[in-house]
Order: sequence, then structure tokens, then C-alpha cells
Amino acid sequence: MAERGIEKNPSEEEEEEEEKKSKSSDPVLFSCLLQPASPDADSEYIGIRRLLLHRKAESGVLRRKDWRCNGKGYVAYRNYIQRPRNWESLHIPSHTSTPGNSGRWIPSPSPLSLFLEVDSWSSSRDLRSGNQASSHRTSFSSNASDNDRPRRRVEPAYSFVGMHCIFDQCKAAVTILKFGHMSSDLLAYGASDGSLTVCTVSQSPSIIKQLTGHSKDVTDFDFSSNNQYIASSSMDKTVRVWEIAKGLCIRVIYGVSSQLCIRFHPVNNNFLSVGNGNKEITVFNFSTGRIINKTVFDNEVTSMDHDHTGQLIFCGDAQGCIYTVSMDSHTGSLSRSHRNRSSNKLRSPVTTVQYRSFSLLSRGPVLLTCTQDGSLSFFSVALEIQGYLTLRCSLKLAPRVHRIHASFCPLLSLEKGEYIVAGSEDSNVYFYDLTRPRHTCVNKLQGHGSPVIGIAWNHGENLLASSDSDGTVIVWKRAKTS
Repeated sequence: MAERGIEKNPSEEEEEEEEKKSKSSDPVLFSCLLQPASPDADSEYIGIRRLLLHRKAESGVLRRKDWRCNGKGYVAYRNYIQRPRNWESLHIPSHTSTPGNSGRWIPSPSPLSLFLEVDSWSSSRDLRSGNQASSHRTSFSSNASDNDRPRRRVEPAYSFVGMHCIFDQCKAAVTILKFGHMSSDLLAYGASDGSLTVCTVSQSPSIIKQLTGHSKDVTDFDFSSNNQYIASSSMDKTVRVWEIAKGLCIRVIYGVSSQLCIRFHPVNNNFLSVGNGNKEITVFNFSTGRIINKTVFDNEVTSMDHDHTGQLIFCGDAQGCIYTVSMDSHTGSLSRSHRNRSSNKLRSPVTTVQYRSFSLLSRGPVLLTCTQDGSLSFFSVALEIQGYLTLRCSLKLAPRVHRIHASFCPLLSLEKGEYIVAGSEDSNVYFYDLTRPRHTCVNKLQGHGSPVIGIAWNHGENLLASSDSDGTVIVWKRAKTS
């Protein structure tokens, strides 16, 4: 009796055979397998790329099938998974700005009209893209200029009440600035005259130490995990290690080319990774200054960042390429894993590479890159495949003359959208939501008198620091929310 219960009807067997045939002749699979390979790509890279393309398409098809079983369409599903929390009941009051000191929020349509607008945009895009809509996460490129007026009202969390403090003692362009690790008030910035300044932005903002020793531009620096030391790189071909409390340079490492970017290892602070103009990333022993390992790239390494485990380094070069490098946290050995080439014909140096361990947009770790020609790119990171990068969305801004930086807005991005803050040539600080197909610029801060180069958030994200080419550093205070 049990055997008879398991027997299938002829119609069921025919359906199973049809499903097997459709799977074996899946056009999406064949289109992925027939992807043309670049001349210099290796076989492992091609195989991984084809596998990821097929899995991405397959998962999107299955998700849409599940949703359509309930009588819904793809657009409704996409909007459902990307909807803001309590979007029906949201009522966002507009916040006035402090004249001359903070950004301006311009009233926008209600959340419901915004939601419907995204729906209509998605519908038209789905009709145009055809089979490209096989994934439930879309990537788009947007053309925007720095002068775009913010046209939407945003969360109260993004309001600024004005300037918290200003540092203007530096007479040269401030090229890089950062807050200390897990610190809300320790700020440092480096300038094109070779100086490094460490200050506090607490209730009585003041300069703690002036670190002098570099003879040319400070290109980058990094705090140690306990904020006791700073390691800096410079165009004078040296790497210097500073003890902040004493204000002294305790070690100088000489190179043969300009030192362009530098990072402490996030787990083993005895490792110091430096990218230079000799097309290398060199790993130094922090205690002795000796070289542990190095790896060579195709062009100058202009920007870099570690992942949170310290097992991966993401770096950008002078031609806009992004590399993923595997690193052994015990021995410091390096090995190149992946390369992501720029799609732009005019290659431009990468000024920002910033890693973040989680994003709602990609449901995992992400990477932000910014190039000097004004291209912002947002990648999802596959840690299980040695940091393989997939482009999620991008934004094209006006080309820059200066090496302007950009940064995530992590705390706010966990609520709605994917917010980026960047400097600009027109002396303003701009906020962008990369998930918006139109009106990507959502706010701007006005106060600088020259091009804004550096951008940095403190640990609590209640303060945003920006620097310009005249040497002025402004710390902006974000509005408190209930």
C-alpha cells in the first residue's frame, strides 16, 4: 500500500520532465557561460564570475516566482523589500537651519508619493531592461552635479544645527583628516606643508600637539587601535610613526618613492601596510620598521583600507582599478585575489577606498570608492570568495581638480537609503543617497571658502569634520533626535 501511495500520476511525471528540460536549457545559464573573457583575465577569475552571475540570476528568478504565487508582480516585490520602516505613518517635520552655519533642508513630497515615484521608475526601467531585471537588487548609474539642489525632506537625524568649532591655524591645504578609533572627540589632520595636527573637539576645542617632520605633503595617516600612535605617509618618500602624548616622531622609514596611503592592521597592530608610488603595497613591522612583505601592482597605489577581520586589503591605483589582496594576519604575507577595472575610458586616480562590514542595501559588507574624476562606486563584498566585488550602484559627479575624499554615513544608512558624504570644488559639503535614481543630492553644508577636500565622521556620528584647500577645518554638529 505504501508503494502505491508513492506512485505518481502520468501528468506529474510529465511536469517533472519539463522542469528538468527547462533547467538543463536555462537561457540565463548559457548567457552567463558565454560571457566574453578579457585578454588578461585568468581562468579562476572567469569561472568565479560566471558562477556568481548564474547564481544571482537564478536566485532572482526563484524569488519572483515565490512572490507571483501570491498574485504580485516584480515591481511590487522590489518595492516591498526596499520599503522604509513605518513608511505609511511617517510624518517628517522640516527643520530650519542656522543661517550661514549649516545645511538647508528643502521640503519634499510625502513618503507615500516618494514610494509611488520609485514604483513608477522601477516599472519603466523593468520594461527597458528586459532580462536585466533577473536580480531583486538593482544597480544604476546617475548623472549629478555638485550644484544639484536637495529636493527632498530627509530624516531629522540628518539635520545639522551649525558649526561646532573651527580650526584655521594651518596655512596650507588640509589634505586628509580623521577621528581616532572609537573616539568622539580626538581629531587629527595633515596638510600639504608636511604638518600633522592633533586636537580635541570636546566642550573646549583645542590643539593638543603639532607634529612636524615631513618636508612635503602628508598624503595619509592612521591611528593605532589604542589611539596612542599615528603613522603617516608623505610625498617626501618617508613613513613616520608618532607618539601622540609626547608629540615626538619615534621612527622614520625611508622609501624610494612617494608614500601615498597607510593603514594599521585592525587585528595585529604590529603590521603597517603602506601603498606607494612604486606600484607596491609594503608591510612593515611597526616595532622594528623592517619590511615583512610586499606585492607589486600595475600602477601607483593611491588609496587603501582593511576589512574588519584584517584578512583582506582593498586598494585603488592611479588608473581607477580596485584590487582585493589577501593578507595573513600572522605572517603578513600578501597575495592578490581580484581586480576590478574601471569602466571609464579616461582613467583617474582612486582617492577613497572605504570598507564597511554591513549594509541593508546589499545585506552584507560593502565598499565605497571615489575617483578624482568624480565617480562614486558602491560595491558589495563576497568575503567567502576572497573579497570578490560586485557593483551595486554608482554616481557620476563633476570632475575634480583636487584629490577630494568621500565617506559612508554608516549610522544613518542603517535606517533608510545608502548615504554618502563628499567634498566638492564649489566649497560645499554634499550628501548623496545612492539608492535614489533622481535627485540623488539630499543636502549640503555651506561654510567653507575654498574647495572641500577631506571628510570624516566621529565615532558617535554626532560630529562631521571637513577640510578645505585654504587650511580651514570645520566641525559640524548634527541635530539631536528623540
